[in-house]
Amino acid sequence: MKQGSLLIVDDDRHVLESMTDWLRSQGLTVDSSGGYTDALDKLRQKHYDLLLVDVRLQDGDGFDLLEQARRNYPESQVILMTGYGDADAAVEALRAGAADYLTKPLIDDELLMAIERISAQQQVIEENTQLRKELDKHYALGNIVGQDPRMLKVFDMVESIADTKATVLITGESGTGKSMIARAVHRHSNRASKPFIEVACGALPENLLESELFGHVAGSFTGATTDKIGKFMQADGGTIFLDEIGTASPAMQVKLLRVLQELEFEQVGGSKTFKVDVRIVLATNEDLVQSVAEGRFRQDLYYRVNVINIELPALRNRSSDIPLLAQSFLEELREDTNRPVNGFSEEALAALASHPWPGNIRELQNVVERAVLLGKGEMIAVGDLPREVSGGPSISIPRVGSMTLKEALEEPERQIILDVLESNNWNRNATADSLGVNRTTLYKKMKKLGLEDGKYAHR
Repeated sequence: MKQGSLLIVDDDRHVLESMTDWLRSQGLTVDSSGGYTDALDKLRQKHYDLLLVDVRLQDGDGFDLLEQARRNYPESQVILMTGYGDADAAVEALRAGAADYLTKPLIDDELLMAIERISAQQQVIEENTQLRKELDKHYALGNIVGQDPRMLKVFDMVESIADTKATVLITGESGTGKSMIARAVHRHSNRASKPFIEVACGALPENLLESELFGHVAGSFTGATTDKIGKFMQADGGTIFLDEIGTASPAMQVKLLRVLQELEFEQVGGSKTFKVDVRIVLATNEDLVQSVAEGRFRQDLYYRVNVINIELPALRNRSSDIPLLAQSFLEELREDTNRPVNGFSEEALAALASHPWPGNIRELQNVVERAVLLGKGEMIAVGDLPREVSGGPSISIPRVGSMTLKEALEEPERQIILDVLESNNWNRNATADSLGVNRTTLYKKMKKLGLEDGKYAHR
């Protein structure tokens, strides 16, 4: 609030002057007004973050000024104050939209705490608003890179079905961007201002997944010490995205079928039926038709989830988008790391275009990040790419047995950080500077990749 402005409205001149002087001495920007009419004039001329208004004014009423502020200046918060306060009046003030209700004589610390609390709340609201704008920008279709005809067809479908209530099934290989398309469906729908809740069904065992989706009541199983609200309830009014739906067990498939049909469920261990209004978007990298044929996926559930199918092409099948995606990732990384890298050499682009990309977009992003961090010039050369992409020598990446795709994609990052750590004698500050990241980011990555304990320091 010290960066904002405050208007005090009170018809007691002595109180008005003393309060104004004291708040100014606390570093606040304060204007004063002796009545309702004068306060309205000031509001028309200047924006105020906070109004401190006496309920009883000679030419009006504090509640009327509150109503005017709420209607015409909704970004201005209002604290009502009175010398005749009671509980009913406080409830009435809060219901009318006041941020707080204080009783005179005001205690200095109480007033400052009220102002700081409202200031903190406003900051959170502004940050959330900004975050929503950034999310809208990030997940807008215009920012999902792709000019391949297959992707243009996907974009058209997202825009045409976004405002319907129909269930959407997004299919495609791992790493093709199914989560981003699910968010785009939500952001383009009339539910955009409501929650978007994502659940990775394959990451949880069946008993925990059921509790995660539907919630549970206290005592329903060991460790359930309190009631828990599930993801379906959290998504009420918005969209729930169920990723890796093909991994659901037969018992979970029965429960999901009911939710999809009736939008009703019970919590684990509970008997009360909850009904929700949610848009359901699902995704899988499995062939559900084959799963149905093999008896691993219910046929009736398949028909229910496959109302609208958005199929994302593998990156190898949209090779014309590879240069666009690579440049987009480079620009994001350049902004985050301050690396002076401007683009790719023709040889590097040719190598990227000819690679089959089994990890799809996620793998491409990892390769570009590696090249940006290790590259020494303003252009990424073919020698900056990993051996499996460039076809030439590169950093040797140790492999032990078979690895999941996630492990395979993490290994180059681990090797990069390890090499730079060793070149800096495990000085983390110097390593962070060399990589162009802040120390906190480096520490998090080291912990994630198993490097934080220094077990490689003297290998």
